[in-house]
Amino acid sequence: MSQPDTARLLIACDDQPGIVAAVAGVLAEHGANIISLDQHSTDAEGGRFFQRTVIHREGLAAARPELESALQEVADRFGMEWSLHDAAKRKRVAIFVSKYDHCLMELLWRTQRGQLDIDISMVVSNHADLAEAVRNFDVPFIHIPSGDKPAMEARQLELLQGNVDLVVLARYMQILSDDFLSQLDVPVINIHHSFLPAFIGANPYARAKDRGVKLIGATAHYATADLDEGPIIEQDVTRVTHSESAAELQSRGRTSSASCSPAPCSGTPRTG
Repeated sequence: MSQPDTARLLIACDDQPGIVAAVAGVLAEHGANIISLDQHSTDAEGGRFFQRTVIHREGLAAARPELESALQEVADRFGMEWSLHDAAKRKRVAIFVSKYDHCLMELLWRTQRGQLDIDISMVVSNHADLAEAVRNFDVPFIHIPSGDKPAMEARQLELLQGNVDLVVLARYMQILSDDFLSQLDVPVINIHHSFLPAFIGANPYARAKDRGVKLIGATAHYATADLDEGPIIEQDVTRVTHSESAAELQSRGRTSSASCSPAPCSGTPRTG
């Protein structure tokens, strides 16, 4: 949850000796205390290095210019991509949905109760079915009917650009164009009702039933130009048996989908 004087530092660069020490040294020199630190290299030799550090520094706003200047010096030395995000600033989130409401309602319910540290700016849908349910949460509902896709996406971009930090596809049954994703320029997360890359596209539970799967689940991943193949954020799983119908598998999968609702404070350097 939001904490004053707290920030998330995200870095990515080619793996090499001294990165952690250099970053930690700069933070210490500027009075920043490391609350948590996660790091990973894709390979011990020639890999890509990623680090996510949560820091606390009293009077962070005043100290930030000097801290960022020092971090930039380290970034220049190691060839880093980096960003520093104010943890007290809540993410502005837009939710895209069609007719299925379970992921949407879970996000609205958890946000209303303070379990997700976000502000839901709007719900955008290509159907009007869920308008009343959404307005019960005092969230704007915008209906943009399917049809002329370029006009549809132009209207969506008009609503979103500069107004949101993240878009969540909560059972939005439309494919976003490459041009839309490029122009939007904020992360888009899809809550997908199956494991990826298996069972991509329509009727995943029917195909899972036909294959006789014994484990079903859900995946939250970043939306990219490659359909359902963006980087995976979170997954959940539940065990099933051959005696359950495709409809029963779908019902079980809804619980997995809800538990995969991602906290949008983590991820790659561009997400914060």
